[in-house]
Amino acid sequence: MTVLTVSVYDEAYFNKYRHYGHTELGKKLNAARIAFVGQHCRNGLLCDIGIGSGSFIAARWDAKRQLTLGYDINPASIAWLRDRGLMIDPYLAKIPAISLWDALEHIEDFSPILANCLEWLFLSLPIFRDREHAERSKHFRRDEHFWYFTANGLIFLMEQFGFDLVSQNDMETQLGREDIGTFAFRRKERR
Repeated sequence: MTVLTVSVYDEAYFNKYRHYGHTELGKKLNAARIAFVGQHCRNGLLCDIGIGSGSFIAARWDAKRQLTLGYDINPASIAWLRDRGLMIDPYLAKIPAISLWDALEHIEDFSPILANCLEWLFLSLPIFRDREHAERSKHFRRDEHFWYFTANGLIFLMEQFGFDLVSQNDMETQLGREDIGTFAFRRKERR
C-alpha cells in the first residue's frame, strides 16, 4: 500500500474528525450510514476502513450493538482502535462486510482490500460529472486523493472487482455535504 504524505494523517487530523463526529451533521451522517448498512447487512462483522476518529464505529455499537472493527494508517486512529481491541487488517483478513466512508479515494491500491471483502461493500465518496467538475471541486485534493469517480465509472470499476450495485443514493448530499454519493455493493457469486 502506498501512503500519501504521512504527515497529513496525524493526531491533528484525528482530532479534526473527532470534532466532526460530535457536530449535528456528524451525528446525522453516522445515523444515516448505520441505517443504510442495516438495510442491506442486518447482522455480522463489519470493518470500517479509514475510521477518522472512530465515531461511526462507536455510533454503530451504541445504536445497534453491532460489532464493528476498523483499520487506518493514522497513528492516532490506530491507537484508538488498539486501545479498544478493534483493530483488524483488511489486507490480511477475509471480512464479510467493509465500509469505506470517505476513504476509497485515499487508497492508491485498494484491490487487496476488495479481494478480502466477502459479501458487502459500503462506500461514500465524492462523485463528479466529469474531469472539470472534479478539478473545480473542494474535494480536489492532490495531497490526499488518488481517485476521482463519476457514478458510472465507480459502478463499472466495482463490477470489474466482482461486485454488483445494490443501492445508491445522495443521502449525504441531502444532509448538507457537497457532491457525495453513497453506494452498497454485493459480491457476485463466485464460480
